[in-house]
Amino acid sequence: MIKHIFLLGSTGSIGRNTIDVVRQHPDSFRIDALATNRNVDLLARQIEVVKPRYAVIFDRQAYKIFADKYQRLNVKAFFGREGIHEVLAAGSFNIFLNAFVGFAGLEPTLSAIMQGINIAIANKETLVVAGALVNRLAREKEVEILPIDSEHSAIWQCLAGEDKSMVRRLILTASGGPFRSKSSAELVRVTPSEALKHPNWKMGAKITIDSATMMNKGLEVIEAFWLYGLPIEKIEVLIHPQSIIHSMVEFVDHSVKAQLGNPDMRIPIQYALTYPDRLPLDVPPADFCKIKSLDFEPPDYEKFPCLGLAFRAITEGKTYPAAMNAANELAVEAFLSKAIRFTEIPQVIEAVLEKHQPHSAENLEGYLAVDQAAREMAKELINMKQNKR
Repeated sequence: MIKHIFLLGSTGSIGRNTIDVVRQHPDSFRIDALATNRNVDLLARQIEVVKPRYAVIFDRQAYKIFADKYQRLNVKAFFGREGIHEVLAAGSFNIFLNAFVGFAGLEPTLSAIMQGINIAIANKETLVVAGALVNRLAREKEVEILPIDSEHSAIWQCLAGEDKSMVRRLILTASGGPFRSKSSAELVRVTPSEALKHPNWKMGAKITIDSATMMNKGLEVIEAFWLYGLPIEKIEVLIHPQSIIHSMVEFVDHSVKAQLGNPDMRIPIQYALTYPDRLPLDVPPADFCKIKSLDFEPPDYEKFPCLGLAFRAITEGKTYPAAMNAANELAVEAFLSKAIRFTEIPQVIEAVLEKHQPHSAENLEGYLAVDQAAREMAKELINMKQNKR
């Protein structure tokens, strides 16, 4: 049976890799809908290759450009969040693959769950912000949440056939980013262009900066908490610069399972699409004779405080992770625009967490309110830092 896919974020790194995976298995998958924020020229090229029935553009100006420039394409185009709802109602999808970046990915995920569509999730923020709500609705609608992040795919594979009560700890591996060996003093002077040079992975700007601050790993810790239902005390982070071991699970008898492979996102993408089966995949295999070493070290929480802030947010619970995420998104944008320094990103986040008044959000509207309030606090703090210069 062919699985029909709604690909949200088709023009980003995950989206492009997903299209490559699907093209390798035309008898197993079909992409019926593509969605992007504003990159309509690439979207048009993807439409010519994939031939979906629907396309959704979130940016209003980009939608107008697409409607004027690409009338020749045989696709029904829709605008924004309303367009997502219309396509979900009109189509017949097996998988909603969410590769959007940021808080903007939450509402589409909830909409797809309400339609009873299984979610392949690459959008970290969906679970970071609203993990309790997402899990509750997924249970009610009997929807599966299929992880795409390489670390969570690794844990998922290591847990296959295992009793979770026998798990001693989950070990999320992290490359350490481009600044693993820099001193705290050196981090004050790093530039956006330096932070965007990840040593192992090719990713979008926001996630690459998150990797440099190690907030990306903090977000993954919170994701793991919601995906696998284990206490936060059983989730740990370990620096592994080679990014060959994608994560590990240690059991109560101290036996450890690890999932290994080249750092290629097509592997976890395909596993999520084919689960519980596997298919061949045309990617370079791991050559263990060329891997000289597998190194490990503990994370430096003082040099990279974002990781500790993520542990704090999920430990304190309620709406703390949502506030943390909003502050991080604003701070990363400010750093990329050179409004604040690299080392001021965690300062903004911590200050927002200190000011945040936590409560239990029950629905999307509640999380939207938390997100907006935290962004306003973060913006104020960023402006204050700029004015002091």
